[in-house]
Amino acid sequence: MEKINILMLNYEFPPLGGGAGNANYYLLKEFSRYPELEIDLVTSSSGAYQVKRFSDNTTIHYLDIYKKNRNMHYQSNQNLVIFSLKALYYTRKLIRQKKFDLCHAFFGIPCGYLAMKLNLPYIVSLRGSDVPFYNHRFYWLDKLLFRRLSCKIWQRAQEVIANSAGLKALATAACPGQNISIIGNGVDIEEFYPHTTNIKKSHQKLVLISTGRLIERKGYQYLIKAMHGLGNVELRLIGEGNLKNNLEGLAASCNVKVNFLGKVSHHCLPEYLRNADIFVLPSLNEGMSNAILEAMACGLPIITTDTGGSKELIKDNGFIVKKADINELKQAIKLFIQNPELVVQMGKASRRLAEGMSWVKVSAAYREAYYRCKYSNVH
Repeated sequence: MEKINILMLNYEFPPLGGGAGNANYYLLKEFSRYPELEIDLVTSSSGAYQVKRFSDNTTIHYLDIYKKNRNMHYQSNQNLVIFSLKALYYTRKLIRQKKFDLCHAFFGIPCGYLAMKLNLPYIVSLRGSDVPFYNHRFYWLDKLLFRRLSCKIWQRAQEVIANSAGLKALATAACPGQNISIIGNGVDIEEFYPHTTNIKKSHQKLVLISTGRLIERKGYQYLIKAMHGLGNVELRLIGEGNLKNNLEGLAASCNVKVNFLGKVSHHCLPEYLRNADIFVLPSLNEGMSNAILEAMACGLPIITTDTGGSKELIKDNGFIVKKADINELKQAIKLFIQNPELVVQMGKASRRLAEGMSWVKVSAAYREAYYRCKYSNVH
């Protein structure tokens, strides 16, 4: 097939950032099987500027934006502004050196805005926090500025792609009439797989686990409160964030066992997941959660909230509870305590569902979008 040169923009990429960075990583792994794709990814670095070859057809350009704030997993507004300024200058220089057919921007803001300024045909991947009114903390900024700007960015894009039906609905509500397609996240079922034996006995401790940033939106404060009085239950939290001290204090006051494991290398995650019983994600808002998909692939039942793309992943493999509802969280955990066979049954259902959601399918869908973008007559 004819070669396509792609400029890719994402302000987070492992080891920096969260779900969007990991999704980008797995896409690039799959894209390495398509020699007709030539990709240059411009992203952030916590150290010096560097250029690395990711695969035979992918080069990653790391821009240093973290000299004043070296929190590797949470981008401040200052970080995003620095990235935007540096990336705009750098990509314009890159375009003068190499002819690109299109730009693929992860996040509408800031990367979609940068793509729009580069005068290339572009695709925007909506990830969650870049959709107006996704995060209540930015309600007034979204209302006064980002909604209008997002609509402008999306309207000028060749394609706008959400990672879940829930996120598409939220984006459509923000910009009525906007054409938005869906390409979900995937999971590597060879890297993430269950233990060969996972028989839960009623007398054993029940181990809950969650992976995500320790921020208000993830809802861990409600989960910790829900654990109060449940007895032999332990929660393992993997991730960092500005709410850690508050959550530690809350766990102590509720007299519940919570292990704060901090940041764990992504290649170590499968073993942590396999050594737990139930994955819980009590988010107040979520796109299509990579974390839930990885837990499903490891054979864990899921407890999650009625929000975004998370609820789209629950089909006889767990429970959906109301957001910020401590009692519903408690009752869901109790069901597993009282019926330990559910851990095994729903865990097997999780694995079956995960096996139908691979990065191979996701990468093929994006590859088709690239060809549509290149040969579109819009630009």
